[in-house]
Amino acid sequence: MEDSDSRGPIDLVADLGKDIGEYIRQQRGHAQISLRQLSKLAGVSNPYLSQIERGLRKPSAEILQQIAKGLRISAEALYVQAGILDAPAGGPVTDAIRAATELTERQKQVLLDVYETFRRANAHAENDQGNQSTVEGSDVDDDKVTERAPYTKE
Repeated sequence: MEDSDSRGPIDLVADLGKDIGEYIRQQRGHAQISLRQLSKLAGVSNPYLSQIERGLRKPSAEILQQIAKGLRISAEALYVQAGILDAPAGGPVTDAIRAATELTERQKQVLLDVYETFRRANAHAENDQGNQSTVEGSDVDDDKVTERAPYTKE
């Protein structure tokens, strides 16, 4: 009887194949497309895609990219699931977005992109204002209220 912690590299690769297959099947379900439709969109044979989903085959990075394109998700997400890439560094916000099961991979990627854009913009603004936050550097807390001219249609 073999201890589960003493598994060899071949066993670990087999597990990665099963994990990526399950992930692809899950994403295909979210996209509401059949195995046959995905095989056509990705340009891989139906039997080969079926074997990937069942964990019998471990696809190359090129095949994963084609599958990602067919699923309309980021190839990076598949590479991370397949163990080709390390998971990107996160934080509480990015971890929560990635963990949200009700979002598609595409929705997650859009949210992560927007979040990262805001983070970079705020970091840039802080550097420009002598390390003050955007609110501290604005007049948002000033007590004076300025009168505005009434809106007139010309």
